[in-house]
Amino acid sequence: MSREILTVVETVSNEKGLNPEDIFEAIEDALVVSTKKKVYTEQPEVAVRVAIDRATGDYDTYRYWTVVADEDHEMPACQLAITDLDQEEWSIGDIKEEQIESIEFGRIAATQAKQVIIQKIREAERALVADAFEPRVGEMMYGEVKKQTRDGYIIDLGDNAEGYLSRDQMLPCEQLRAKSRINAILYHVNRENRGAQLLLSRTHPEMLSALMQKEVPEIAEQIIEIRNVARLPGTRAKIAVKTNDHRIDPVGACIGMRGTRIQAVQQELDGERIDVVVWSDDPAQFIISSLEPADVSSIILDEDTQTADIIFSTNDQLARAIGSQGQNVRLASELTGYKLNMMLEEEYKQRQENESKAFIELFYERLEVDQDLAQALVDIGFTSIEEVAYVPVDTFYDIEGLDDEAIDMIQERAKDVVIADELVKQQNMKEPSQELQELEGMTVSWAYKMAQKDIITVDDLAEQAVFDLEDIEGLDSETAGKLIMKARESWFDE
Repeated sequence: MSREILTVVETVSNEKGLNPEDIFEAIEDALVVSTKKKVYTEQPEVAVRVAIDRATGDYDTYRYWTVVADEDHEMPACQLAITDLDQEEWSIGDIKEEQIESIEFGRIAATQAKQVIIQKIREAERALVADAFEPRVGEMMYGEVKKQTRDGYIIDLGDNAEGYLSRDQMLPCEQLRAKSRINAILYHVNRENRGAQLLLSRTHPEMLSALMQKEVPEIAEQIIEIRNVARLPGTRAKIAVKTNDHRIDPVGACIGMRGTRIQAVQQELDGERIDVVVWSDDPAQFIISSLEPADVSSIILDEDTQTADIIFSTNDQLARAIGSQGQNVRLASELTGYKLNMMLEEEYKQRQENESKAFIELFYERLEVDQDLAQALVDIGFTSIEEVAYVPVDTFYDIEGLDDEAIDMIQERAKDVVIADELVKQQNMKEPSQELQELEGMTVSWAYKMAQKDIITVDDLAEQAVFDLEDIEGLDSETAGKLIMKARESWFDE
């Protein structure tokens, strides 16, 4: 019996390349299952363990109980209440066990335990594969198509390892045949007990990087560095490269003499068109390069929002930048990390005019300045009330005819608007009526603070007493009284 166990362990270990300890544990679990089925058929919850001597193959079987508190004593078959034991000898969590007769590891026991052993062996095999291939995630694998499944292909990678290439990780319209050789990227190792374990892809960006490294020695030697890749698998791709040796042209090196290097990569990827772009740490220059062959007229970047307005002089250049079905601009956006807004010069000028009109209207209405001054504020670059409120005073000196007193007045109004808007934003207040804001002697800031007290209209103010407004910052009793009386003039008019 002991020799039989040692023989099984040695045979399986040699055939499967598994750790003998994993096989011993599988046999112990199998014997536990067999013991329960043979001895404790009516009590499946009984706790049993088997201990095999690794040197001799002999084994002993034990039934055990866990010591628990009285309130947790729900399964007498495998638990003992602490009050039923000598509490000087035992404590909660201890294991009490007794040796029982062991069943034979014969044909019947082995048959009953077969599935347990097979499962353990499979788990151990998967663990070995995972340990061997996890450090290689991102590498290109070379294998042979073993067979086709409903949703993909099994790829023989050698050394008893198999990868799975699903259809959604294949190039469009790509068909594989049994025994054909194929390259693919290992992008994930699945350690779970279900599903394919080594997941392959021919659509990941790393696939293009690996092929370029294979075909371009300068990349393998790190003279040229791949900075980013964007792909529409099987259709088009862009790859950004940087040279670490100024004497070497990175684009020319990647393309090769008469295009031989890039053509080899394209052939492997089913004719995927590849644009090699020179990487630059200047975002504007990088974006311009990524949009080639289109000629960019001008570019406006917003690095905070990662957006860029790209302006073109003609429809032809705009069409080139967008590309067939938008492929060129999509790839350029993915490559650079910027959202690209494409437009003609006429469109950009029209948008600028519309934005200028909106800013002029904003300053005219909120700052109570005339149209000419609002236009002048826009002309020198103001685009928000906050900028007007807090920029240095000398910024306004470019506006002709504007003295320090007028500048102070404009900035004070702007600060009042900013404070009022912030109050609305933070406290979700109702906005005071336009009539209240325009009441003689009223400031925007006071109007919004009154709205905080549910004084929304002029009539609301007319119904207040001076002491109702005492807590409004900056508003003294005399001015409060004047505002109230001004609001009540409508009563007298009636």
